[in-house]
Amino acid sequence: MPAITVDDLTVLPRLSAPGLGDQPRPVWSVTTAPQGYEGEGFPVRRAFSGIDLRQLDPFIMMDQMGEVEYAPGEPKGTSWHPHRGFETVTYIMDGTFDHQDSHGGGGTITNGDTQWMTAGSGLLHIEAPPESLVQSGGLFHGLQLWVNLPRAAKMSAPRYQDLRSTDVALLTTPDAGALVRVIAGSVGGHDGPGSTYTPMTMVHATVEAGAQLELPWTVEFNALVYVLSGRGTVGVDQRPIVAGQAAVMGAGDYLGLAASGTQESRSPSMEVVVVGGQPIREPLAWAGPFVMNSKDEVLAAYQDFQRGAFGHPVGA
Repeated sequence: MPAITVDDLTVLPRLSAPGLGDQPRPVWSVTTAPQGYEGEGFPVRRAFSGIDLRQLDPFIMMDQMGEVEYAPGEPKGTSWHPHRGFETVTYIMDGTFDHQDSHGGGGTITNGDTQWMTAGSGLLHIEAPPESLVQSGGLFHGLQLWVNLPRAAKMSAPRYQDLRSTDVALLTTPDAGALVRVIAGSVGGHDGPGSTYTPMTMVHATVEAGAQLELPWTVEFNALVYVLSGRGTVGVDQRPIVAGQAAVMGAGDYLGLAASGTQESRSPSMEVVVVGGQPIREPLAWAGPFVMNSKDEVLAAYQDFQRGAFGHPVGA
């Protein structure tokens, strides 16, 4: 899981330890992600399945794609499909992924890069491994997070952000026991490159075996911790958590994680993604690729898609 790494963590800016009076966030729940398949058959874990949407707000869902070692000819993606009313955030830790959309956005991302697509008023897009990866096979591992848009921004113009791993803010803990990658939002005064309509933060952290991470977190944001690999504990009550599980955190100034002293040989450290944002607290109507505020708006999205208002597949 390369993402972006640093040979010497001691050269990075250090997160401050919690101050006097700072409140740790308690653990409300720990859930296990079910596994399935998406698109033309790549394996996914539904990271936030079973969590109440009110606790997820402003997020809709998150898929862990892979981790899978493809044989030649096996890599798969999606066909052209529509979206409206939200943003998709695709973060690739291993492998390579191509994106194209009907509004001219697109590019190729690889180890540690992120594609941030604001569907807004509506577009078509396609996601797939490049032909070179299809021919050679290889390791593939990524995430896709769906971020809701507030009513005022749902019909905004679509846009596309290509966030390179070299743009991510890199931090470490006081004892240099964890690498913290800030993709969007702010952690301890350090900002990630992602520009968001909905105030939020997204972090990928590598916590070495036996190390702890105390992550300052915006008080007004919710907080969700998902374990990509490894095992450890979360919260001051040290709730056990393993790969494929998500923890919903309560209110507080910071959240705490710890990696178990002994990890599996294939996962020498604990890899976690932490997301949180300002809850939108608006009515939600979600059907397939459309996330709106009412059923009538979802129906209108389907009608607009059918009459070609979202554009046409590139090259069609």
